[in-house]
Amino acid sequence: MPEPVLPTTARALLARTARVQREGRAPSLVAGVVRDGGLAWSTGRGDVPEPHTDVQYRLGSISKTVTAVVVMRLRDEGLLHLDDPLDRHLPGTPLGDRTVGQLLSHLAGASAESPGGWWERVPGGSLADLDLGPDDVVLGAARRFHYSNLGFGLLGELVARLRGTSWEDAVAAEVLAPLGMRRTTPRPVPPAAQGLAVHPWADVVLHEPEHHAGVMAAAGQLWAGLADLGRFAAFLLGDTGDVLDPATLEEMTVPAGVDSSAPGWSAYGLGVQVLRVDGHTLVGHGGSMPGFLAGVFVDRDEQTGAVSLANTTSGLDPLVFGLLADLRTHEPRVVDAWAPSPCPVPLDCLGTWFWGPSPYVLRAVGGGMLHLGPLPGRTGRASRFLQRDGAWVGLDGYFAGETLRIAEDHLDLDTFIFTRSPYDPDAPVPGGVDDRGWR
Repeated sequence: MPEPVLPTTARALLARTARVQREGRAPSLVAGVVRDGGLAWSTGRGDVPEPHTDVQYRLGSISKTVTAVVVMRLRDEGLLHLDDPLDRHLPGTPLGDRTVGQLLSHLAGASAESPGGWWERVPGGSLADLDLGPDDVVLGAARRFHYSNLGFGLLGELVARLRGTSWEDAVAAEVLAPLGMRRTTPRPVPPAAQGLAVHPWADVVLHEPEHHAGVMAAAGQLWAGLADLGRFAAFLLGDTGDVLDPATLEEMTVPAGVDSSAPGWSAYGLGVQVLRVDGHTLVGHGGSMPGFLAGVFVDRDEQTGAVSLANTTSGLDPLVFGLLADLRTHEPRVVDAWAPSPCPVPLDCLGTWFWGPSPYVLRAVGGGMLHLGPLPGRTGRASRFLQRDGAWVGLDGYFAGETLRIAEDHLDLDTFIFTRSPYDPDAPVPGGVDDRGWR
């Protein structure tokens, strides 16, 4: 069980939540913060039955992240590759030459919405019912980030085809049940909030419709209670259980498509949003459907998360970011104590190396990794490296995916040669070293 927040922290979190619910005129709102595997604090405001953590709300696009988890499981099992064209697994669509990875990161150029009536407010049918055509491809592949509900509808159909079952049954068996998310379902199961729209000029409400979205369900169908959404936040923080390899989750959080229209730093990984807010990188997803707003975001560095659910179509300020900021302010994370650990390479490999005349430092860092970067106060390319199959492979930065080879007198990194002294004449410097030396 997670340790509850301090009373002063609880007061600040409650005050923020109450203000957002009142000023945003949400008929009901539930919210919480997550650490140590579950909800450390939660509350319900407005017309919320008790227990508030059990009441279902529609998750909207958070369903996309659940869908993406199953797609990544298929990849890890070798049943598909992210570079596979869609046609290989789901033939007959106008997006057949776009890859699975492009669909996951909204880089496939698929139309934002499916053709026909607005899928969020009318009952959905099968993939054949969509009758997709050339007009449903609006951009070239990998040209730019373009959020696509249609793309995730197709990914849901891909999951169904490869698993030989429905999308709903696949996500229930492979994600929801193993994580203990028993109050997460494709249709509402009481107690569940009624989806409502609030009039812009008066304090009156209107019921929003609810239906099954058919093939588009993978883009926004799921309903969940706050406790289940908190468990999913714990999953995003790394408590993946047997659902996903932690390395695969890490891969999902690497930004791929950048949303240049966002007011801040905003990107998309593989089925998750990656945002830079107040100097912190947050991972998760927002959700909206007629009558509902939802959010789940985590700070993986602080190992905290925040979740919120409301039954209103629009008008709420983002709550989860403020809750995370309050938690950082009132209860900053106390990091683990430093302790010695084995060095993954001989000590004489570490220290100062030079790329031409520029000094760099190779050092061992936590988790058996190496870090190569410029001296403090200098600019230059930096990357971390992890040993895989006997080779040091770049994890991030300019050298992500590249191989670092360590020799006695030099480092070889993607044709860049680092030497123990600037342009060491005894090392294999590309182009050689002037015999006259430094003058």
